[in-house]
Amino acid sequence: IVDLVSETVKLRRSGKNYTGFCPFHSNTRTPAFAVFQDSGTWRCFGECNEGGDVFKFVMKKEGVDFGEALKLLAKRAGVALEAFSPARKEESEQVDRLRHLLEEALIFYRSHLLQSPAGQEANRYLIEKRGLTAQSIEAFGIGYAPEGWEVLINHFISKGYTNEELSQAGLTVEKDSGGYYDRFRNRILFPVRDASGHMAGFGARVLNPQDMPKFINSPQTILFDKSRLLYGLDQAHKVIREKNQAVIVEGYLDVVVLHQEGFKNVVSPMGTALTEAQMRQVKRYARQIVMALDPDAAGIKATLRGLEVARESLDHSDDVVFDARGLIHHESRLQADLRVCTLPEGMDPDDIVRQNHEQWQTILASAKPIITHVMQTLSQGEDLDDPKIKSQIANQVIPLIGDVPNAVERDAYRQQLARLLRVDERSLTGIRIGSQTQTGRRKRGEPQEESTRDLDSKTLAQDSTQGLERHCLQVLMQKPELIFKVNRILQSSNLNEITMDDFQVALHQQIAQLVMLSLDQDDMEPIGFIQEKMPEALSEFAQELTLPLSKKELPLEKVIEDLFRTVLLLRKARIDTLLEQLKYLQGEDDQSADSEAGHFSPRIIEMIRMRGKIDLALNKPVLFN
Repeated sequence: IVDLVSETVKLRRSGKNYTGFCPFHSNTRTPAFAVFQDSGTWRCFGECNEGGDVFKFVMKKEGVDFGEALKLLAKRAGVALEAFSPARKEESEQVDRLRHLLEEALIFYRSHLLQSPAGQEANRYLIEKRGLTAQSIEAFGIGYAPEGWEVLINHFISKGYTNEELSQAGLTVEKDSGGYYDRFRNRILFPVRDASGHMAGFGARVLNPQDMPKFINSPQTILFDKSRLLYGLDQAHKVIREKNQAVIVEGYLDVVVLHQEGFKNVVSPMGTALTEAQMRQVKRYARQIVMALDPDAAGIKATLRGLEVARESLDHSDDVVFDARGLIHHESRLQADLRVCTLPEGMDPDDIVRQNHEQWQTILASAKPIITHVMQTLSQGEDLDDPKIKSQIANQVIPLIGDVPNAVERDAYRQQLARLLRVDERSLTGIRIGSQTQTGRRKRGEPQEESTRDLDSKTLAQDSTQGLERHCLQVLMQKPELIFKVNRILQSSNLNEITMDDFQVALHQQIAQLVMLSLDQDDMEPIGFIQEKMPEALSEFAQELTLPLSKKELPLEKVIEDLFRTVLLLRKARIDTLLEQLKYLQGEDDQSADSEAGHFSPRIIEMIRMRGKIDLALNKPVLFN
């Protein structure tokens, strides 16, 4: 954005931001135009009182619509634009059909669990042996896949689905000799959904101990990518956000039982090593991530293997691997607080929580940072008076400490290791750790990781606001008439009606404008008007906004309240950003030789007053007329 704006505006750098005179109105005294490089946005705090992203800048500067701005910027960046072609639309429709097929498969497996003799035996196993309640089984949609090689195939072929569709959804397997057979047979089925609640696939557990393997998942499909999915996240994310903590366990049943017992901030990576993509999903909701590992998987052998294996080998492993070095890299990149707790020998999380709630809470409270956990695991049962043992442990732990980006944490871990080994801390500083020494010095010319992490944090915060905008649009695209109802509630709180200014992303503004235009005309139904008038440049994004709002139909009042509160949260986030920007500009103005004292103060006072009104509205119950 700095390169783009610099072609029109003479910008002066101040810290990490830039200021200048607005190109859209006459002003030669006070630079009230600012460009914020981290967020990729610009704003005029003078006569224009406008701002936005690169698209909005080009639209205003060139006097073009969003589609033309998109083409201009794509040409500038050397990017070839692909039209939302019939083929792309067909692919989107195929995804919707496969999701619908998986929802029907869930019903199929549920009916076999509850109605077939073999399914009732599986149901008894879940209730009597694993301690699940009927309510939990229903809440998680757990089902049973019948024995037989073509039971599911015959059922869905009779409903009009094809063998190809069943295979694409991961429900069947193609034979080498031709034809297909059911993928899941005589197994308990756990539906796997993405964070938004959309069906992605299934996990399956054996009933017969002789069957192998014990667990299988859906294969990689257009919907199912087990390196990016976390079982239970669709039900856990709200509580994870409230507690600011996510707990990672290994099994499907661990997740279900823990939720049943009131510990609802729990998810599972479905039998694979925890990937950065999965951690990034969880980090959207909480900073602290606790790994509650089975001692068989996270004990001494697995820890040592995790320290020694090449990072890329994890991609080929189906076992839970405790890779301390990889997790530290994830933790530093994501600015997360990643901790590890070990379970009592021979006990799974569901065993612990059913026997003793307090013990589970104590285990979580005792979770240690990764490096502390590794130190304790490596030293367990060892003769720490033996100099060679001390050296072996130090040689494995020091490289991990060197990977920690924060200098204070590095020093604290080094002191901790010295106390554990009962050695002078200075003896640890000479151990080489690859490209840098234990002091944490980097090679000359090597980029500093801190700046990347700071940017990543800001990007996540920005994504959160964009997610609110997107959610708001998803409601309005499917129920545009709700604007009238929300506007009445806003007016009753002495707040302005919904406008395009409630959206900061240019793409979102264009969709919002079209929704509002659909309500200002009487020739067509609003949804029909939106579909007909949708520009081609926006059509692919608009298609995504037509996905169902929820797994089940929500009461209308709930949808209205949700929309009202989303608008308020958007406005509050926008005001917080504006206040930060205004204070920055005020600081610039104070240092200017021709500054007007207090030039921005009235705007700051007005913003604070408006934020107070929003906080008041958020804390009051919503009253429906």
